[in-house]
Amino acid sequence: MSLDENRARGNSLWPRVHAVPSSAPGTTLWWCTLDATADEIAAWRPVLSDAERTRASRFGMPFLEARYVVGRTALRTVLAGVLGVAPPDVPIERGARGRPRLAGDVRLDFNVSHTAGVALIGLTSTGRIGVDVERRDRQINVGGIARKFLTEAERADIASMDADAARCAVLTLWTCKEAMSKATGDALSAPFARIDVDCRDGRRLRGGPDPYRPGDWALYAADVPSDYIATVALWRA
Repeated sequence: MSLDENRARGNSLWPRVHAVPSSAPGTTLWWCTLDATADEIAAWRPVLSDAERTRASRFGMPFLEARYVVGRTALRTVLAGVLGVAPPDVPIERGARGRPRLAGDVRLDFNVSHTAGVALIGLTSTGRIGVDVERRDRQINVGGIARKFLTEAERADIASMDADAARCAVLTLWTCKEAMSKATGDALSAPFARIDVDCRDGRRLRGGPDPYRPGDWALYAADVPSDYIATVALWRA
C-alpha cells in the first residue's frame, strides 16, 4: 500500500506525519508528532511486531509507551509506502550493535530520532543514514558539554559567541555528532570528543578517528520547524 493510498483510506496517522524537504541526495525525511489518544494507540498497536509490542509494554510511563507506539507505527507506515507492503509486514530487524535495519535489504537504510513529543525519520538509498533532532530552546550546561564532548577547535569556534549563540551552536554540534554515531551504530559509545565538526558555515566533519573520516561523511541541516535543530548524516560506509 503506497503512502497516498494510506492517506486516501483515511489513516488517522497522517495528521501526525508528513514529508519535509531534504537537501541530502537520495534521502527523504519525515516529521512526526507523537502525542495520541488511548483509542489511537489501541488501533495502532497491532501494526507493531511482537518484539516491538513487548518493548512498548516495558516503558515505565504510559505517555512514553504511547509515543513509542506512534513513532514505530509512523516508521512502519513510511517504510511500507516505499517497499509496497502493509505496515505490519515491514521486515525490521536488529543488526550489528542493535541498530535497526531492513532484513535482507541493503539498498535502503533508515534512522529515527525523538525529542519532546516529535520524531524525525530519515530514509536513504545512499550508504548509511543517521538523524538527530533537539529542541532549540533546550537548556544545557554549555561549559560542561564543551569540556567533555567538544574538540579544542570546536571550543575555539564558540569562544567568542554570546551565551545563547554558544548554547545553540553546541546543540547543533551535538546533533551532528549524535547523527553520525547513529549511522555507525556506535551511539553513546562514539568518541564524541575526537569527532571534530565545523558548523560556522554549513555543517562539515573536519576530522576524527575511524570510521569518522571527513571523506566518508556529509552533514546536512534538516528543514524542520524553527523550534528545533536537526542534522542528517550520510556515511559512505
